[in-house]
Amino acid sequence: MNGMQIEIKSEEELKTAAEKILENFSDYRVFAFYGEMGAGKTTFIKEICKALGSADNITSPTFAIINEYTSHSDYLIYHFDFYRIKNLREVYDLGYEDYFYSGNYCFIEWPERVEQLLPGNMVRVDITVTGDKSRRIEVSVA
Repeated sequence: MNGMQIEIKSEEELKTAAEKILENFSDYRVFAFYGEMGAGKTTFIKEICKALGSADNITSPTFAIINEYTSHSDYLIYHFDFYRIKNLREVYDLGYEDYFYSGNYCFIEWPERVEQLLPGNMVRVDITVTGDKSRRIEVSVA
């Protein structure tokens, strides 16, 4: 599958959307989430982590830059938030390649700040606010 679009009218619909994306993009492990502040990137990542069987407390790694969660399989889940990075040196110092190319799930918020470091074989998730509780989620292979 090259792409899909999902219209979300309430937060309750995120679970189904998360399951659908994981099912349709099951061969991919790196997902980059684009959207304005408050679009719901972290909220959607929480639902995807739950769909992967994670019982961990999923929070935005805004200050830590990266959080690690477990899933119901052998995969780890790495959740990045690059909003506060000041330069790419910080990302190099994190050892980003060890994560991005680990074969584990990587969910990246604010990927536009590290665009030149993103792997070529990844899923792009664009979240657009279309109303108070509604969102359009466009998913494609980048």
